[in-house]
Amino acid sequence: MSLIHTCYRILDVDRSVAFYEALGFQEKRRVPIREEAINVFMGLPEDGENPRLELTHNFDQTEPYELGTGYGHIAITTDDLDGRLAELSEQGIEPEKPPYTIREGGNRLCFVRDPDGYRIELIERS
Repeated sequence: MSLIHTCYRILDVDRSVAFYEALGFQEKRRVPIREEAINVFMGLPEDGENPRLELTHNFDQTEPYELGTGYGHIAITTDDLDGRLAELSEQGIEPEKPPYTIREGGNRLCFVRDPDGYRIELIERS
């Protein structure tokens, strides 16, 4: 077995796609679900045609989803956290707090939130 993707429910396809593209994802394909919804599959350049993220928009959903307290976040890596944060800032995306490390000598990290409130951990590779 292998994990193939994570799915989020979203309210605005264009807004969410733009957010994830700012993080380096690429839209791979859109798949309609009858007349009720659409799935947008997003992947990183090294993923080829195997997307890591499925964004599901239900056409009748107009109120924000409740994220609950059990779900945490997804994590992605970057070679240059400060550079990535500067690029994101130009698009109005700011970290929850400045980058930090969990332990001495550990990788720097921070969190941003997507348009629906999901947390994304950005980890700088050593």
